Amino acid sequence: MARTTGSHSDITGPRVRAAALTLFARHGFAAVSMRQIATEVGVQAGALYNYTPDKQTLLFELMRDHMVELLAACRDAPDASPIERLERFVRFHIAFHHERPDAVFIAYMELRNLEPDNFEEIESLRRRYETVLEEILQAGVASGTFAVTDSKIATLAVIAMLTGVNTWFRTGGRLSLVGVQDQYWDMVRRLVGAAGGSV
Repeated sequence: MARTTGSHSDITGPRVRAAALTLFARHGFAAVSMRQIATEVGVQAGALYNYTPDKQTLLFELMRDHMVELLAACRDAPDASPIERLERFVRFHIAFHHERPDAVFIAYMELRNLEPDNFEEIESLRRRYETVLEEILQAGVASGTFAVTDSKIATLAVIAMLTGVNTWFRTGGRLSLVGVQDQYWDMVRRLVGAAGGSV
């Protein structure tokens, strides 16, 4: 099918992805059709295939791009102390994910809908991100700063705890984002057995 008049790949392509992101987050991947995405974008359903081969590819690319962006933005500083590195990670994770609620929801809730090869690639990217935190915790244990028995379990627990902020925090509520970061940093610090005063 010919491309819709006035539709350009550098404009419509991102609009297709943005519409898919919103609809997948709102209704769930399985419940959203290509026709719904087309309607949201304002093009004919057949025109979508100029921008993506299928719905599975859309889901995979949304997840992959989110993880690639996350990894690119996550800046560890191996020369800093473990406690400084951990605090930086905590504050970064909360702020980064707060700005992308739909992408975060999809990244965690729609993994089950990925085909095996796509799932493995996303899991590989997730492991790379988890490794950043795990190496910080291992450095803290090695220096005697943290008291962590199993760095892998602690890593998963901390990430789950931080990501959970997205389920309840809303701008304009009782706490500011910085206030939430302060309190979560204090809780994470205690979780890993690090010394220091509370916020």
